[in-house]
Amino acid sequence: MTRPLHPAACPCCNPGLMLLSEAFLMPRRMFLLGAGSFAAAVALGGKADAESVPPEQSQVAQGSRFADAIYINATVVTVNDKQPTAEAVAVKGGKILAVGDRRTISALKGSTTQVFDLKGRTMVPGFIDAHGHIFMQGIAAAVADLLPPPDGSVDSIPKLQEKLRAWSQTPAAARLGWIVGNGYDDTQLQEQRHPTREELDAVSTEVPILAMHQGGHLASINSKALELAKITAATPDPTGGVIRRQAGSQEPNGVLEESATILVLDVFSKTAQINAKDALNLVEQGVKVYIRYGFTTAQEGRSSKAGYDALRASAATNSVPIDVAVYPDYVNARDAHTWGMSPTYTNHVRLAGVKISTDGSVSGYTAWMTQPFYKQMPGQPADYRGYAALTDAQLMDRVDSAYKNNVQAIIHGNGDAAIDQIIMTVRKATEKYGKSDRRTVLIHGITVREDQLDACKELGIFSALFPSQTFYSGDWYRERSLGPERAARSSPTRSVLNRGMKVTIHADAPVIVPNAMRMLWSAVNRRTRSGFVLGKDQALTPLEALKAQTIWSAYQHFEEDQKGSIEVGKLADFAVLSANPLTVDPMTIKDIEVLETIKEGKSIYKAEDAIAS
Repeated sequence: MTRPLHPAACPCCNPGLMLLSEAFLMPRRMFLLGAGSFAAAVALGGKADAESVPPEQSQVAQGSRFADAIYINATVVTVNDKQPTAEAVAVKGGKILAVGDRRTISALKGSTTQVFDLKGRTMVPGFIDAHGHIFMQGIAAAVADLLPPPDGSVDSIPKLQEKLRAWSQTPAAARLGWIVGNGYDDTQLQEQRHPTREELDAVSTEVPILAMHQGGHLASINSKALELAKITAATPDPTGGVIRRQAGSQEPNGVLEESATILVLDVFSKTAQINAKDALNLVEQGVKVYIRYGFTTAQEGRSSKAGYDALRASAATNSVPIDVAVYPDYVNARDAHTWGMSPTYTNHVRLAGVKISTDGSVSGYTAWMTQPFYKQMPGQPADYRGYAALTDAQLMDRVDSAYKNNVQAIIHGNGDAAIDQIIMTVRKATEKYGKSDRRTVLIHGITVREDQLDACKELGIFSALFPSQTFYSGDWYRERSLGPERAARSSPTRSVLNRGMKVTIHADAPVIVPNAMRMLWSAVNRRTRSGFVLGKDQALTPLEALKAQTIWSAYQHFEEDQKGSIEVGKLADFAVLSANPLTVDPMTIKDIEVLETIKEGKSIYKAEDAIAS
């Protein structure tokens, strides 16, 4: 069967944001390529009343003397089933020295030990990004914020114009020579459409404007940008893309789809005034967003070589305080296994595996489905069911290379037909190279079926699902693309756990802001924007959702022995929260604030400092 191919249209896998990052990096490749030279005893338990807990119940690492730091009066949620809670933690040399009751932990206080009173606040393990794009998050943070509520404020085209006008007055805009914004969502605008060239011309006719859609696979540009890109009525649609036209003519209306965005991003990369320092700043911007939400490990889930080098260059200057696991995009990094794959971090950055994309997005009608979409888009036949990004042979080539070189592969698949293709390919690669603990990851899996989960268990395919989309896109799934039955099973986290497998959840940043508490809230409550409960039987408990962002995510990255729970000997990676997500009303979990982020015993973010600044 011959399948139509397309550039992957899922937000995380579509070329839009990745090409935007390439555009920022392209003028600096030479700089980046040469930049930089590059025992444990488990505590058993603790209770609120320190006097009621005998000292011997709180064990410490053998051979240790005094702690560098002690955290007391805390509600410690350890995510360690052997010791679920404690009230104090001691840290030495960036690792956890002891966990337990206050009296025993206080005995580790020496003359230079710092003591931090958390005053009853909740301490959890630092969050671990199961799938996201920290470099692209930096770009999103650096340009005009066009996100809709609740993450932003743009819910109309006038507000979008206002944001672009305000950003046009910044030093960054003056230096670039472009007005750039990211994150608008046509489905959340009052007008229910994309902004046109005329509406962007109202912001400026002299400076080119580029507004990226939240999904990353469309863009709106003004007349000046069209002129620079040489897009006219005579310009044909590129393969895999569409130049939208004004009604009744061939004149471009300013909206570009899929690969058509390359036409403007290419000219942006050649004309924007960007220096080497800008690339490093983008990394720092992405880091700031992640640590704001308690993440101590992030992911760059579809990196280019230039993006990887930018991360390494920034890390060499000590400006990357959290760990970043990098997965180069296979299409542009077939030789990534020669770049230095490593289970350990150098300056907090490591090359962890490769990324492969097999289809697009459910909300964008480009996921590859076995059954037609519930309500078709105008112009599509009744049996339209999306399409594949890769032929069977192309996917086999990519997976075979990963298995041959013992490289972890994380594979994007949203539609169940794409997931069938992934399972078939992994099965063939497993038969060829034998079973091993590879932890191949299915990314998103919005429509993964029950029989497919059985196959995932058999083949050792790990599920990194996307229940945050039940809020952001759930109404659209239910009413338009999937229909009520399939939408209720979207990102079926409970089905994964029912098979005795682990599951992780993610934000696919910058598509969704990496707000760990909102992600946890979505996995627990499965509420849509309208308040509809979408698939209650697929909901996680708060503890399960917390594990999905900590210890299970550490497992996904082969790092469960170092991270993911508050246990003696592991890295002292913590997030301090304003409330305990395990005991509050589940509907209020999204309101919990991250007060502090601690990486290897060092405070790298405090909410009070962020407010003060």
